[in-house]
Amino acid sequence: MVVPPLLRAVIMGPPGSGKGTVSARIIKHFGMKHLSSGDLLRDNMQKKTEVGILAKSYIDQGQLIPDDIMTRLMLNELKGLDQYNWLLDGFPRTVAQAEALDKECQIDTVIDLDVPFETIKCRLTARWIHPASGRVYNLEFSPPKVQGIDDITGEPLVQRDDDKPETVTKRLQAYDAQTKPVLEYYREKGLLKSFSGTETNKIWPHIYAFLQTKLPDVSQQDAATPR
Repeated sequence: MVVPPLLRAVIMGPPGSGKGTVSARIIKHFGMKHLSSGDLLRDNMQKKTEVGILAKSYIDQGQLIPDDIMTRLMLNELKGLDQYNWLLDGFPRTVAQAEALDKECQIDTVIDLDVPFETIKCRLTARWIHPASGRVYNLEFSPPKVQGIDDITGEPLVQRDDDKPETVTKRLQAYDAQTKPVLEYYREKGLLKSFSGTETNKIWPHIYAFLQTKLPDVSQQDAATPR
């Protein structure tokens, strides 16, 4: 029996592009290990590891975490995943990080969620919350019965600073400036696979079909296995 080579993939997309949803579906269907730089950072900061303490000192000052710290954190974690197919999320964010990753392992494909900024802006700015309960409303998908009012308590809803239009615009511009060179880097290597659209459910079948050419769908295998 020929053992297929392991798949090393990266997923990229601006905040609000549906990256979390798509990643969860990839993991479910293709059994890949998901490594998110954000989750890993939070975990290390919580456990107060050496890297976690270092990273927190930059975040507390409102600075970006330097490439070498992020690279060390991620590559260290990848050492334990060398037997698995994996999907990197949130890393590499810069060309320096991509080059450091290349020295350690061969990336096979980079999935880029190409969602128009206007769509993302509408998506993120449509989110309002009821602070006391944490209830989340979305003006497009699950609006409150009365605009600006919580369904249950009748108290006013608020918009998180992160979801305010001016903040969203800044976040998207920052992502664009930082990530464009990384997308170019992978495009030149012939590894970039962009999926364009405005709805995750419409983009997903194309990503699924693409990954099916590389990996079997394990969710169907699980369903077919007699218990």
